[in-house]
Amino acid sequence: MSAARPEPAHARPLRGADAGAGAGDVLSSAVGPLVDRSVAEHTEEMIALRRDLHRHPELSWQEVRTTALVADRIARAGWRVTELPRTGLIAEIGEDGPVVGLRADLDALPVGDLTDDPWASHVEGVTHACGHDVHTTALVGAALALAEVHQRGLLPGRVRLLFQPAEEVMPGGALSLIDEGALDEVTRVFGLHCDPSLDVGHVGLRVGPITGAADHLDVALVGSGGHTSRPHLTEDLTFALAKVLTELPAILSRRLDPRSGVSVVWGTVEAGSALNVIPSTGRVAGTVRMLDAVAWSEAEKLVPVLVEQVVAPYGVHAQVDYQRGVPPVVNDAASIALLAGAVEASIGPAGHVPTQQSLGGEDFGWYLDRVPGAMGRLGTRTPGGPTFDLHQGNLRVDERAVAIGANVLARVAAAALHQPGGEPRMVTDR
Repeated sequence: MSAARPEPAHARPLRGADAGAGAGDVLSSAVGPLVDRSVAEHTEEMIALRRDLHRHPELSWQEVRTTALVADRIARAGWRVTELPRTGLIAEIGEDGPVVGLRADLDALPVGDLTDDPWASHVEGVTHACGHDVHTTALVGAALALAEVHQRGLLPGRVRLLFQPAEEVMPGGALSLIDEGALDEVTRVFGLHCDPSLDVGHVGLRVGPITGAADHLDVALVGSGGHTSRPHLTEDLTFALAKVLTELPAILSRRLDPRSGVSVVWGTVEAGSALNVIPSTGRVAGTVRMLDAVAWSEAEKLVPVLVEQVVAPYGVHAQVDYQRGVPPVVNDAASIALLAGAVEASIGPAGHVPTQQSLGGEDFGWYLDRVPGAMGRLGTRTPGGPTFDLHQGNLRVDERAVAIGANVLARVAAAALHQPGGEPRMVTDR
């Protein structure tokens, strides 16, 4: 399906006047207009950066160029930048007081770019099909605005930026940032994620879980193999593999609380190469997802036991590689209220809309496992245009979302510093 081209960089942002509720209640009257002005002044630069990142995508743990570009730009704005041992960076601005975190992910996906945009990916088989170029650019824009707020003496504390690598691989780069002290003293942390099913000018919000837990499962079967005319004289590995494919999802739905919404979906099935040969090896791999953390804590131990029970009648041996991925992202109610206020102040009262929990995995959940915070869904669909899906090479975003994301992130950080909502902690454990 073809898409209308995104509006040019100079398109007027979808923003309303400051609202008088939520974030507007706690911000000084000078902060909102200052954020608006800064974002407007840097919109062309942000769009150019987003297109540059899209042309030069980098896979997980390979975000060297992306890290360098971000580090250089925000350092010139006055941020104290610490580049991490592999890729990614942590930056901070402000003096004593509470610390609020803002996070963006840097990595692209091993998916080919199917668009014909002038800024289409120049890297074969790699593109920003999940909108991380938008996330990164929006946070850079927020950083430039917050630097100006700080320079005017209007920042009552510190803001810490988490430009995180490797969100797309499990268990995610968030854990490496936590180990580097990214959450030490942080009272709240916020992030936005592109939503191509939501019109630009809207942000989807939800109290409680907004994503699911997601794990990787790989099951390898080994048997003696044989001729298809004599399955009774060997282990029928192909039949056993089929049983794993169909029975494991069914059994899990009866062994875990059905309210957890457990979902096993296979992406890879491998067995044999000749139609009259029972193979001696086979493999299935996929994801295990669920809606709550309780079921997530049980699944890792339960799945290998169930696989062994399923294949036992067929005499084959199972090797189960269960890789725990990410927990659900569970939004704190107070943080969602702050985020809603920031959206209202940025784009008006109709700017935030309810959104549903998905089974998608997002390692932002590791941060919220340690400190309160919230993630919202940033609308990127052009009104009246086609609906794209994430992780697809034809993804297009309405670039007006970049300025909206920058404005919302800057405002919510400033608002949260006026309402820290908790004692800071040292958070370096997993």
